Amino acid sequence: MNEEEQILIHCLYFTASRFARNISKLAEKTFDFGELAPSYLYMIMIVKFHPEINQKDLCHKLSIAPSTSTRFIDKLEKLKLVTRKIDGKQTHISLTDEGEKVYHQFRVSLKELFLGYSDILGREFSMDLSRMLHEASNKLEKEL
Repeated sequence: MNEEEQILIHCLYFTASRFARNISKLAEKTFDFGELAPSYLYMIMIVKFHPEINQKDLCHKLSIAPSTSTRFIDKLEKLKLVTRKIDGKQTHISLTDEGEKVYHQFRVSLKELFLGYSDILGREFSMDLSRMLHEASNKLEKEL
């Protein structure tokens, strides 16, 4: 192995970015939801699990900035997938009936995505990798 390969292989930033690009390609092939990128689908899922979630908690669960969540919610509201209720300074987000349908389609697609990458990487390796990345992200978020 030459010096260049050693540097790239041992650079977590490069390796994680490369992995993210590849898994994103697979996700985009699997998730066929028109103009909704996968990030929007995960927001729908969080809202499904936490009806009337406030925007601050939604941002925390998705590790996104408030401005990003506002943009996402605006789009989902425009597509009639969520509703937004303002209660004083709090904004609460809920799914519409159409949002519920999209959520159920997304869950099917999540299973397809898992099957897609676990066929390539192996089931146990996929589960271990996902768990380790989750743990690493949690540790980094606490420190940054």
